[in-house]
Amino acid sequence: MTSMLSTVQPASGWRELFSKEDWWAIWIGLGLLAVSVLLFNGGSSMKWLAVTPGKWHTLSELGSQLVANAQRYMALFLLWAAILGVAIAALKISLRQFLPSFLFVYLVSTVIFFLGEWDKAHDYNLEPPLVALALGILIANVFRLPAWLESGFRVEFYIKTGIVLLGATLPFTLILWAGPVAIAQAAIVSLVTFGTIFFVGKRLGLDRRLAATLGVGGAVCGVSGSIAIAAAVGAKKEHAPIAISLVIFWAIVMIFALPIVSRALALPTGVAGAWIGTSEFADAAGLAAAQAYGGYAGNVPGITGSADAAVNAFTLMKVIGRDMWIGIWALVLSI
Repeated sequence: MTSMLSTVQPASGWRELFSKEDWWAIWIGLGLLAVSVLLFNGGSSMKWLAVTPGKWHTLSELGSQLVANAQRYMALFLLWAAILGVAIAALKISLRQFLPSFLFVYLVSTVIFFLGEWDKAHDYNLEPPLVALALGILIANVFRLPAWLESGFRVEFYIKTGIVLLGATLPFTLILWAGPVAIAQAAIVSLVTFGTIFFVGKRLGLDRRLAATLGVGGAVCGVSGSIAIAAAVGAKKEHAPIAISLVIFWAIVMIFALPIVSRALALPTGVAGAWIGTSEFADAAGLAAAQAYGGYAGNVPGITGSADAAVNAFTLMKVIGRDMWIGIWALVLSI
């Protein structure tokens, strides 16, 4: 019997590599990276597919861009539909529902990106991440979506895939140069944030397990941290949802607040990105805020740096510096 179990369990483990969103995000990221390297070594690239809207002032200029790049936008959609379609099929989700829904998501995202390139967009704070967030909140709370449309709203899957690809774009030399400092700063932030939330929570009479869940949710990586620590400390079933709700509320507020305050202080994009990386609870929300502020570079007087500097600084502080603490906190608090 023991030998039979030993042969069955590894098979189940191997199947898990292709039945979880987390793993598919990794496979997609590594696959695209491998293809890019092969094309580069062959003297080619995927640059033709990397189509992005350009600045526009009038609707005629916008129309000209769409006509000129229509094939590229269509090819980009087909590429992602094929890649995500394979993963969706492996996850046993209906492709008949996912593909039309993904087309809707793709079209809306494209419109939002074009809106962000309007030459007056920065005057009205119409940065794509902020517009997307506001639209998402509106849709989720006002409209009742049909079942087929909801199948394409794989928010966590898109975020996980994006984080993997974001890591692939981060220069390794930057990690070697600034990584130790960023990790040290992030460690201080993680320790101080957890300690503050945990001990204040206990002082207010909260259950120790809830205080720990809240502390790690704020100190590390928001939703994932709350879920992991709730399991590690044996929290009550309502503790994780409480922490997640607070994390999401904080994340939504900070997406708008951090870029606005950074702009008022005229912070360089790299400094603002690092500040966002130490202040946001959730990776996706922080990335949106960093991208929004990075868009000010060259468009808003007094904002120096580049869009990449904001995203790179955020990634170093949050994704690399703070998120790695999730395993450490889970181990320490489970003892």
